[in-house]
Amino acid sequence: MKYPKIPLAQSLLEICEAKGIQHIVISPGSRNAPLTLGFTNNPFFTCYSIADERCAAFFALGIAQQINKPVVVVCTSGSAVLNFYPAVAEAFYSMIPLVVISADRPLDKVDIGDGQTIRQENVLANHTIYNANLTEIASEENDIKINGAFNTAMLKSGPTHINVPFEEPLYEVVDSLSVDSLILPLIKEEEIVSLEEIFAATNIWNTAKKKLILIGTMPPNTLDTAIINHLANDPSVVVLTETTSNVHHPNFIPHIDTLITPFADADFVAFQPDILVTFGGMIVSKRIKSFLRKYQPKHHWHVDSHRAYNTFGCLTHHFKTTPQKFFEKFLLYVIYKDSYYQNYYLTILKDRLSKHETYLNKIDFCDLKVFEQLSTCFSDAIHLQISNSSAIRYTQLFKFNPSIPVFCNRGTSGIDGSTSTAIGAAVASQKPTILITGDVSFFYDSNALWNNYMPKNFKIIVINNGGGGIFRILPGHQENDTFHTYFETSHCLTAENLAKMYSMKYTKASSIESLKQELTSFFGNSEQPQILEVFTPTYDNDKLLKDYFKNVV
Repeated sequence: MKYPKIPLAQSLLEICEAKGIQHIVISPGSRNAPLTLGFTNNPFFTCYSIADERCAAFFALGIAQQINKPVVVVCTSGSAVLNFYPAVAEAFYSMIPLVVISADRPLDKVDIGDGQTIRQENVLANHTIYNANLTEIASEENDIKINGAFNTAMLKSGPTHINVPFEEPLYEVVDSLSVDSLILPLIKEEEIVSLEEIFAATNIWNTAKKKLILIGTMPPNTLDTAIINHLANDPSVVVLTETTSNVHHPNFIPHIDTLITPFADADFVAFQPDILVTFGGMIVSKRIKSFLRKYQPKHHWHVDSHRAYNTFGCLTHHFKTTPQKFFEKFLLYVIYKDSYYQNYYLTILKDRLSKHETYLNKIDFCDLKVFEQLSTCFSDAIHLQISNSSAIRYTQLFKFNPSIPVFCNRGTSGIDGSTSTAIGAAVASQKPTILITGDVSFFYDSNALWNNYMPKNFKIIVINNGGGGIFRILPGHQENDTFHTYFETSHCLTAENLAKMYSMKYTKASSIESLKQELTSFFGNSEQPQILEVFTPTYDNDKLLKDYFKNVV
């Protein structure tokens, strides 16, 4: 086996292997040649070459999202590392372990006018949980920093950054290691929630008649069935979930916006909980955030091993443990409280969903009708990835097969890497994966298709409504040139030629009949990656969506 001649590169590679970090995404360059040679010559590592650094980092994030272990993304010096930043920020807020390794020029080359050289030390520091700025010579001090970056990514589930300066020559290799690197153990901090905390919480809980549980973005199987059933059977508990929560029960309410958007002030007062318990990642629904900020509970408890955001301005306690471990202890001391709370809002939801069906049956083809059709046609064998903006918000209005895992980059809610993330996730999961995306998000991340790893059973459904449809729903919408050009970004682009360039099968639909017809073959063919582009009416979607909320009352 060949090793890079530079001892510092050897140390980094040896520690990475010792930590069991297998997946390495490399963006081509020269300054990172010692790392590229080392990773690709070692059969332990699975390496991927992604030319566009932004796409590479999101591709790596998609892998890490699925395996829940650190994935390394490597780049050359200069502006390359800056292109990793959107994915780093997403990993930070979604708590996904991502390790950035940026090759750098030696420190004496910085700010003297040398080519491809910027100030790389700590350049990602605002959105990383550990930064290792190495010196050129292999040393125990460097080894400690490298261990720190890998261990912290594992223990605290977030992005870390290792900046590695290399001097030329960069391409020389040797047959044996010249270093004996220091390997520091992974020491997990014990998650402790004291009985005093539990007793104090249950004393409050057992007397309250209105308890609201709001579940954000979570991986599948975060809670076991016994806990889900316990919460679902408590008449004083309303559990609100989102598409990305990946938690399901007939007594849970997954259609948050459908339920609360038509509420008047008196309805909000009645719905105001005594206790709010939150866990999981970022919340999609803006309406539930607005409600809880205005009608605050007396107690807001957040359950998470690492951090607690004061999203609603009323956080009173942070239980630093996993939801599973918390409820295993907490529910031992919980007594069901007689209350109208759950049944009342399940009854309202049932009525809303009946009117939801009535409304959808009478409207013409639009974004809403597309998502209605999609919600009924996926099998339980797939993974579903959703892009941001309109796509995830429309998805929230419908009930998808509960056995399908759903993923979305909700950390920063950006459109910039949805396709790249989905492809990385498909590679890691090896499951048939479908991405539902808007047109602007798809075109923005079109370089995601520029890689050699896209599985044959990866499929994209592009909802093309001629621009950023989300801006037609938001306040400030006006039919003028400024809106069309600078907010909606109106366009006449289609995905057809992109599909041809990247050897993907392309089909299209522009009516409910053609959509149903194309979906039949879309799901049946797994011989090559596919794009189904669905064209919807630009000027009708927002009106029909706004009318939807008026008609479910």
